[in-house]
Amino acid sequence: MSETIRVIVADDQQVMREGLVALLELLDGIEVTGAAANGAEAVDLVAQGNVDVVLMDLRMPVLDGVGATARITAEFPQVAVLVLTTYADDASIATALRAGARGYLTKDVGRVEIGAAIRSTAAGQSTFDPEVSKRLIAGLAPEPAGNDGLTTRETEVLKLIARGLSNPEIAAQLFISEATVKTHINNTFAKIGARHRADAVRYAYRQGLASDL
Repeated sequence: MSETIRVIVADDQQVMREGLVALLELLDGIEVTGAAANGAEAVDLVAQGNVDVVLMDLRMPVLDGVGATARITAEFPQVAVLVLTTYADDASIATALRAGARGYLTKDVGRVEIGAAIRSTAAGQSTFDPEVSKRLIAGLAPEPAGNDGLTTRETEVLKLIARGLSNPEIAAQLFISEATVKTHINNTFAKIGARHRADAVRYAYRQGLASDL
């Protein structure tokens, strides 16, 4: 992205929060516009409108990261939530994705990985670190069921979503307009019961549509 990505850091541990702010300020094209000690503060900061991505911890007081993510994605759908947490268990991953998180990282990742994840998340892509990806794939064996009535084009779009492509990239790949891509995505999500791109990625793996990725 050519424009500066505005980020809010939400973590209840002061040392971690301040460390992340300092780390992000060293990255080109990323500006920290706020820091929150709990989920409620994160929602309040997002409501002020000066943010593109929230870097969200999960275990926090007052309002945890899952609750904050659900509120942000429902009330401010233009803002992406990228989870950064110590926990990589299946339950934590699943609840965060169901709440609307666009990406999920563990705190084992480094500065370069965090920066890349923020950029891809801001661009509309789903981002998972290797450990989380392994857990997602391991629990998603292909099912023999049909494709829920998806058209050939909708299936193509779904495969490209699973590859992490943004809407403009899908449009370029298929030589169609972005408006047409959005229509296909809306129709696909309605058919497969997906609320967001992470749901669509999970569905693609379950159906074996992403087996060649």
